[in-house]
Amino acid sequence: MKTYVALLRGINVGGKNALPMKELVAILESLGARRVKTYIQSGNAVFAGNDKITPRFSNQIKETIRKRLGFEPFVLLLELEDMERALQQNPFPEAEADPQTLHAGFLAAAPKHPDLKALESFRKASERFRLVGRVFYLHAPEGVGRSKLAANAERLLGEPMTDRNWRTVRTIWKMAQELT
Repeated sequence: MKTYVALLRGINVGGKNALPMKELVAILESLGARRVKTYIQSGNAVFAGNDKITPRFSNQIKETIRKRLGFEPFVLLLELEDMERALQQNPFPEAEADPQTLHAGFLAAAPKHPDLKALESFRKASERFRLVGRVFYLHAPEGVGRSKLAANAERLLGEPMTDRNWRTVRTIWKMAQELT
């Protein structure tokens, strides 16, 4: 058995795309996931599964949600090693002291032609960012909600992305470790 992380984007936001975590657990279990645990209402799940889970599994999750609930969220499937690598490669370790200001944007694939120059043009003086493989790190001390850099990152990177603050990244990783 391997440990996996499912990150869903665009659920339970402003009363739209309601997906209770009990329902997410039931969906994952119906698809063969075992020992499913979720964290907060924003679509974070860890689970055990056999070694044959493939990238298509995220499409199966999306399709099952669409059939049951009528909407299709972005679903990113990671392995425990992906989370560990994201933690180890953090280019801003000093920002971990204030984990709400440090974010990891997990991308569907490593961007082939990211427009880093355009990203730089949106960066406030207090912000820092770095793209490392399939993770876009952003330190935004003034908050992500006010960041034009954060608002434009996915478009300028050219790959679907779902973002988590550092506290959430660490919590998901700890939950995933408990399954091993």
